[in-house]
Amino acid sequence: MASHRMKRAFRAAVSVTAAIAVVSVSPAPALALPPAHQQPPPPNTASEALAQYNKVAKQATKVNEDLLSAQDDLGNKRKVLKQANADMESAKKAQAQAKIDEEAFRGQVDDLTSASFQGARFNKLSALLTGSSTEDFLERATALGVLAADNEKSLSKLSGAVDMAATAQAKAADAQARAKAATTAAEQLIKKISKTAADLEKQKVAAEAAYDELSAEEQAELAGPGPGDDGVFLGGPGAGGQAAEVAMQQLGKPYVYGNEGPSSFDCSGLMLYAYAAAGITLPRSSRSQYGVGKSVAYGEWKVGDLLFYGSSAGSIHHVAMYIGDGMLVHASQPGVPVKTGAAPDGGGSDYFAARRVVG
Repeated sequence: MASHRMKRAFRAAVSVTAAIAVVSVSPAPALALPPAHQQPPPPNTASEALAQYNKVAKQATKVNEDLLSAQDDLGNKRKVLKQANADMESAKKAQAQAKIDEEAFRGQVDDLTSASFQGARFNKLSALLTGSSTEDFLERATALGVLAADNEKSLSKLSGAVDMAATAQAKAADAQARAKAATTAAEQLIKKISKTAADLEKQKVAAEAAYDELSAEEQAELAGPGPGDDGVFLGGPGAGGQAAEVAMQQLGKPYVYGNEGPSSFDCSGLMLYAYAAAGITLPRSSRSQYGVGKSVAYGEWKVGDLLFYGSSAGSIHHVAMYIGDGMLVHASQPGVPVKTGAAPDGGGSDYFAARRVVG
């Protein structure tokens, strides 16, 4: 009877997930389950049931990371938009001031030019012919020199104001274009986030249905042994050690999609929570977390290093934390609480790379 229920549940779960093609806003290709004719047969044994549940659950965790990555991208686009709008506002103010300066300096030049044509000729021969004495000539010549200098200065200021106005106008146009592009990108991301969120809900329903069909024994086997009582874990000095201590304090807490503590976590949420306690802010998704810190060669891990899983940077779907002595801690998937495992394979068979957040 239980076997028939299990078969029905998995037919439903796989038929739902097989129809879903996940839209990803990262460089990774869209995720999709095999077409219907390639679906695996319903499970007949506990081991088959667990294997198929793991497959459905891992697919859901990948979609969860797609969603978190898209939300990270949207946050970045909104920052770009905010900066572009600020630049545009600043450029428009500079342009307006430059126009005012241009008009003022143009007026000065016009006044000096008008004075010239009304008899205040800017040449020393005129001063010599109209002067009554040497002293008078020198005074007139000096005055003419001042006027000429003022005229040249005004012309220079006018030219500078014209150039500044043109530059400000160009900057305003550039900022406006950047703001428009950022707005368009953000709108597209919002649509993709909406679709990915809907896909995640379908994946979660499929995974939950499959999990509910597992027997109590199978669920216990999936969860593995409890955290036990091995004493207090000491991560060592530095932010990495502190983050590892906090992560280890979460052992036994459940995996929940999109959660970042304090009572439940997904994989990247656990890393975010642990490092926040050490005073370091990480991005939300595992793919964005991969961009933090510096690369660490295989096997050269230190306590607090992040271990990433996927076939490429754009397809990362899981992250764990190295805690020393060849071990890691992570939140892996629904039905499995935060736990430790061997590094790196305890986090998955597709280990990709490691990053050191600090140090």
